[in-house]
Amino acid sequence: MLLIGAALLLLILNIAAARFWPIAFWPLLVLSVVLYGIILQFFRNPVREVLVADQNLIYAPADGRVCVIEEVFENEYFKDKRLQVSIFMSPFNVHVNRNPVSGIIHYFRYHPGKYLVAWHPKSSTENERTTVVYGLGNTEILMRQIAGALAKRIKWYIGEGDEVQQGHDMGFIKFGSRVDLYLPLDAKIEVTMNQQVKGNKTVVARL
Repeated sequence: MLLIGAALLLLILNIAAARFWPIAFWPLLVLSVVLYGIILQFFRNPVREVLVADQNLIYAPADGRVCVIEEVFENEYFKDKRLQVSIFMSPFNVHVNRNPVSGIIHYFRYHPGKYLVAWHPKSSTENERTTVVYGLGNTEILMRQIAGALAKRIKWYIGEGDEVQQGHDMGFIKFGSRVDLYLPLDAKIEVTMNQQVKGNKTVVARL
């Protein structure tokens, strides 16, 4: 709907310019095409299959840059220490979020909140966000979608009790932001700080 709405708005503006302000028509047309191209690239969803479907592999759920790798206390669901790996999505990254593992959704919550910049330390607990817990055998991992200063809208396609497949789309953060993973302390991290990762292609960790 956003793509259709943007197209209609730009069309109306260009028709109005052609009729009432002809001198501005061509500059406005060029600007409209560029702007709509930027919007289209925000919402692109390239087809990507996971390299190897394996429950011991945790794939990147989003494209972007690794901005956090640290041991933290997760206080919403686990209430104990976990390894946190966070991926920052710039406005130029693909913003589709994918399931990092296959399993059952044990827990899902949406939290309205602030819109601090995504790299702010408090964005994980104060921004608009979702919390998703995947159950896979005797292990659980937690994933958090976090809206940033530009995003302000999170979409999700899953709910508690759903059985999901590794690599399938699970949601979208409009105009990008950040995704956090909370993993068991004995997980082997396979990425490094500031590494560029791709959803469904980069292995973040091994269980």
